[in-house]
Amino acid sequence: MEVQAEGAGEDKAKAKAKKEEDVPRKNGLIETEYAKRGTHLDVQINPDQVVKAAEILDGEGMTLEMVTGVDWLKEKQFEVIYDYSYSGGQLFRVVVRARVDRDHPDIPTVCRVYGGANWHERETWEMLGINFVGHPQLEHFLLPEDADFYPLRKDFKP
Repeated sequence: MEVQAEGAGEDKAKAKAKKEEDVPRKNGLIETEYAKRGTHLDVQINPDQVVKAAEILDGEGMTLEMVTGVDWLKEKQFEVIYDYSYSGGQLFRVVVRARVDRDHPDIPTVCRVYGGANWHERETWEMLGINFVGHPQLEHFLLPEDADFYPLRKDFKP
């Protein structure tokens, strides 16, 4: 009979989870524990599905809280992350993720569904270079107008 020290199994589980985080996730939905992850649902979709997802969540009364990006340099991808919440009763949070190719970082804008996405998408474009196709005003508002760099890319060198 093998006896593990308290927490030893947790360390193995954490190491396995860390290893799994290093690999891009397949598309799908994961029901998560809010107390641990801060969301109830975590959804991975294709970039061409973000507008439809926004329309569905808007139809359910969800509010878009944030749009941001993550640079996955080793995988040659960016991940665009949309955080939604519903507070008309019991709080319910959904995170929607879509990955785009780092060499062609194009994803449709959700501005026509959620007008408040305008500045979030602009900032994500400005800092990472992710192109939100169809965005009405992709122009600098934090960096100088002639900035030709993306300071939050992991390979950025000042």
